[in-house]
Amino acid sequence: MDPYQDDGCVTFLVRHAWLSMRSALAVALDEHGLSVQQYGTLLCVREDPGLTIADVGRVVGTTRQSANELITGMERAGLIERRPNPKDRRTQQVHLTAGGAQRLAEATPAIRKLEEELEAEFSKTDRATARAWLAHMVTTIEG
Repeated sequence: MDPYQDDGCVTFLVRHAWLSMRSALAVALDEHGLSVQQYGTLLCVREDPGLTIADVGRVVGTTRQSANELITGMERAGLIERRPNPKDRRTQQVHLTAGGAQRLAEATPAIRKLEEELEAEFSKTDRATARAWLAHMVTTIEG
């Protein structure tokens, strides 16, 4: 049985698609000195400045400890900075630096190009439907 047919496992298909896409993203991002997790972190911190390390871990799909190690490396590279959380002295907030914003801006066209290549055979309506379905899955599952 072909797992990609209508009666196959959608979960497996989504996972396989992500793993394939992640490999392509890694190649594109390597030219900009970023990993997939670093790029994802830059994106989420740009969209929601002041996330805590635990928040970043949830968004990029890793543990708080792994997110802390990721943030530490990105901080050393001058991509992000930690600031005290005015609402909770025990946590820190993560913010983009000018260097992080610049690196994100430089890498994003390569990601957009890859996404355009992957979506090239689909109509605008098909692309919108696929994106809406993926967004719905995320919001439904995360609650």
